[in-house]
Amino acid sequence: MIYLLSFTTQHGFAQEVPPPSTGLIHHIFNDSSKDDFKTLKLADVSNFNVVPNSRLNELPIVGREPPPSDQNILAPHISPKQTLNLNEVILIAVARHPSITSAIADLSTQNSNIRVAQAAYYPQLSGGIQTGDFDSAQRGRQVYTINASQMVYDFGKTKTNVDIQKSKQVLEQANVLIAMDQIATVTSQAVFNVLRYRSLMNIAEKQLQGLQRLYEIARLRANAGISSQADPVQAKSYVEYAQSYLITQQSNLRQQEQKLRTLLGFDISATQFMIPDSFIQTSGLYSAPQLNTIPSMIAAEAEINVAKYEKEKTKLSPYPTFSLVGSVNKALNGINPNTGRRNDTDSSIYLSMSSNFYQGGAIRAQINSANYAEQAAKAKLDAAYLNVLQSTRNDMEIIDNAQRQIEILRNREQSTEKTQELYEEQYKLGKRSILDLLSSEQSYHSSKAERETVRFDIYNTITDYIAVVGKSRDVYDLNNQNIQGFEVQP
Repeated sequence: MIYLLSFTTQHGFAQEVPPPSTGLIHHIFNDSSKDDFKTLKLADVSNFNVVPNSRLNELPIVGREPPPSDQNILAPHISPKQTLNLNEVILIAVARHPSITSAIADLSTQNSNIRVAQAAYYPQLSGGIQTGDFDSAQRGRQVYTINASQMVYDFGKTKTNVDIQKSKQVLEQANVLIAMDQIATVTSQAVFNVLRYRSLMNIAEKQLQGLQRLYEIARLRANAGISSQADPVQAKSYVEYAQSYLITQQSNLRQQEQKLRTLLGFDISATQFMIPDSFIQTSGLYSAPQLNTIPSMIAAEAEINVAKYEKEKTKLSPYPTFSLVGSVNKALNGINPNTGRRNDTDSSIYLSMSSNFYQGGAIRAQINSANYAEQAAKAKLDAAYLNVLQSTRNDMEIIDNAQRQIEILRNREQSTEKTQELYEEQYKLGKRSILDLLSSEQSYHSSKAERETVRFDIYNTITDYIAVVGKSRDVYDLNNQNIQGFEVQP
């Protein structure tokens, strides 16, 4: 029967071996981990330059500033019981969403992997008991053994392994940022969609009221014999369409409110949402994106570093490792096999060298594998850049075209409003049919609904752009906030 208890650490270079001290003993037997890894200093992980493949194009500067009037009419006129700022809404969502919890848990796991790699810097202790019936003369013999070793020099293999784990930690930190950006984007767009459908529902209600008023006019005129009996019938069909349209917008609103309720954890049907004045100014639409602060770029750069360190680790694997080894064994109830004396104690201390000089070509294959992994990681960086390039260009086109469309729709709204007034006067004089009047009424409200739809499309596109260029934490004030134990410091 064999009992084994072991504790292991080692060090990459001779001069890095920590001196014996109470601090070292405390470190060995105290495995408490610090939470520093949950504080990300963005300046530290973004300290690199992104040099895209020469075949790729430069990022555009997106958009032109929208008209001032559009910046002040985001929220519809409702009577809420509660008012929340957009940034407050997003902070609530990211503070409770499980996808961010999962990403932070993965980060914590990787932080423990760093601790495992660093443990090789410290002494290794092992102990065991051997007992059994060796022969009739040694029956019942027990030998207690304690071994200690301290790596003295390993040509940087341990340091490289620690660097690998630290690079993986940066990758996991970037994944947390990506998860935060995704939830912030989904939440922000849900807020804008709630505002969109509240506004469309308000327009639908006014459209229904306007068509009902025209139906009442047509009915009274028909009853008085001034106009045809077909007029109220035609007007009623328009009223029924308006009722159906209102129900559709109410359904759309309820769906978006339920989506936002899921993200926030409470009913928001009576909540008004305020959009900060700084939303557009801080979105970065009018400046070139900083590529080294985009989470996908940080993640790709971290993968490149992991591949480089993996290759370095493989190259160093044939080099020997020098360790100082000490051993003590004590025989009870029998002969000590090392000294040949009964119940004797034996001790030794020596310098050990170990190396895997040849592994059947495995090292060369591992180096080739690491080379390919590095190429793949660099290609991921280029792919991330192309995704940013494509997304920002697409957003640029949507925003620019939508802003031009808003101007046209605003003019159309004004002209249809005048047409509506003229047609109503002409209808009362018998110069226009009820269909002309109904169509002008519907066209007026339709132009308002289209303008609202395009306007909120702009804001949803801006939220997408914010996520693509890594500006979520700036725009939504998420920097220096404790989010599920994780904090981003610019």
